[in-house]
Amino acid sequence: MIAYDADGPTLLPATAMAGRDDPVDRILATAYELFSRRGIRGVGVNELISSSGVSKATFYRHFPSKDALVLAFLDLRDQVWTVDLIVAEARRRGNTAEEQLLAVFDVFGDWFQRDDFEACSFINVLLEMGPGHPLGQASIGYLSRIRGHIEALAEEAGLDRPDEFARSWHILMKGSIISATEGDALASRRAQQMARWLIEHHRNL
Repeated sequence: MIAYDADGPTLLPATAMAGRDDPVDRILATAYELFSRRGIRGVGVNELISSSGVSKATFYRHFPSKDALVLAFLDLRDQVWTVDLIVAEARRRGNTAEEQLLAVFDVFGDWFQRDDFEACSFINVLLEMGPGHPLGQASIGYLSRIRGHIEALAEEAGLDRPDEFARSWHILMKGSIISATEGDALASRRAQQMARWLIEHHRNL
């Protein structure tokens, strides 16, 4: 279940959903909380069952395997993080497509300062599982969808070669996330400066 606070959208933690009747909500909230912070291999099925407060039979009735739950987690992450946080907030902050593109890094700057900053789950899962694993392949797909949002904004802005622009822009996004994880408090600002240069390079005069 998604909740909204001053910091933006987030998924209600498993503890806040313990009394909810829907076991899928509880399982997904638990998975979101644990997978986003500790990765996939670091979380076992028994812990997921115990923390979500459901029986083993209930868990497997809704998610026949751990991989099935990870896929559901990635889909939820796409909605909560990509669509509701990054894209929607960037569009809200900018009046033009170019402003909205640059606002992505303003949103990142706020996100990087949050106590619950957990980096990008799609990158994490891809690196953890590898590109040949089905979960790695799914992560590649979600990363591609992020580029699609950027490409759409580039097209709205009338920038030249929007696909190439989106790929370069996505490198800045991913790089700033890694730098923030390393502890660079100015990662989003540095990336935004390079992003301005990239826009100039692709502006169709």
